[in-house]
Amino acid sequence: MPLAALLGGGAGMLLGGPVAALVLAAYGTLAARAVLRRRTRRAADLAHRRDLDRLGAVAADLRAGLPVGGVLDDGEGRTARLARAAVRLADRTGAPLAELLERVEADARAADRGLASAAAQAAGARATAWLLAALPLGGIGLGYAIGVDPVAVLLHTPVGGGSAVAAVVLQVGGLLWAERLGAGPGRAA
Repeated sequence: MPLAALLGGGAGMLLGGPVAALVLAAYGTLAARAVLRRRTRRAADLAHRRDLDRLGAVAADLRAGLPVGGVLDDGEGRTARLARAAVRLADRTGAPLAELLERVEADARAADRGLASAAAQAAGARATAWLLAALPLGGIGLGYAIGVDPVAVLLHTPVGGGSAVAAVVLQVGGLLWAERLGAGPGRAA
């Protein structure tokens, strides 16, 4: 993220001065943060699905009478912890491990469906936040449409510069707030 801020700030300084540098540094940081968070979320989702698939495969192997070895020992997430707890419970009480693992898998998949439903309902709020963040671009386009140079006003006058900085602060704050509201219980920001 610091690299994105530095590149955005440098490009802004070359293209339009200090106000443009601040604006592009903020937007560059915001974009880099979004990309990194998306990659991290995708990797975590992939690992979680892999854990669930492995859990189902181990339960099927147990039902078929095959040895499982230490397949359940790796993993750090909630599902892996529950699987290890199921193994300990089966060892102590003699409960059927395959049934316990299937229940853990079913519970995790049900929780995933609930989180997916919550994310789908929060998508409208996120879309609204992005639309509101993009509205200033419409204002700039409208300014050009009526024959004014709004970018020159925003970048090279004290009132315009203050307005641009205030707009960026409000946009970034609004997007972070919307992200926090839409994060849901399974994905705290």
